[in-house]
Amino acid sequence: MQDNRLSQQIQFIVEIDKLKGVLRQTLLTDSSRRENSAEHSWHLAMMAMLLIEYAPAPVNVLQVIKMLLIHDLVEIDAGDTFCYDVQGNLGKAEREKQAAARLFGQLPVEQGIELRSLWEEFEAQQTSEAQFATALDRLQPLLHNQQTAGGTWRIHGITLDKVIERMKPIKTGAPQLWTLVEQVLEESVNAGYLKPAP
Repeated sequence: MQDNRLSQQIQFIVEIDKLKGVLRQTLLTDSSRRENSAEHSWHLAMMAMLLIEYAPAPVNVLQVIKMLLIHDLVEIDAGDTFCYDVQGNLGKAEREKQAAARLFGQLPVEQGIELRSLWEEFEAQQTSEAQFATALDRLQPLLHNQQTAGGTWRIHGITLDKVIERMKPIKTGAPQLWTLVEQVLEESVNAGYLKPAP
């Protein structure tokens, strides 16, 4: 029994290494290449530790970190869908549900249930922890785009109105950080990194 349990856990650990091969649109801050989803998840977990004081209500930081580390595992099967790709986002939810069933189904039952539950909590956006985690998930690429002189905004011709819409969860999940968002957006437009709204 224990050997089978360990075998399942090791199989899952080996499987999730594939997240390192899932490229996101976001550039590293030195603009040398695109980040992968595993790097993104690690960066968000670090942000949670450092920025926990900006959560609007008391949150369980370990719960937030767990969500951030597993929220993109489904991209191993579903791929990373660019947030501004309207067409690509149409079937995203279903692709990710199928991926969650397969990936978390590899684990011993109670661990699979725990990780699937964390993923579903993040997706549902009903808890303070999930809302704070999502705020960080939106803030990180904003900072990267600022640091890369517009990065993916310039590559894809993204305009200010679309970015503001994308950043809205920060108002709920980390409202104290909204002033920072506004400042970054204003500076980015003024510097020519981001096109004004049409």
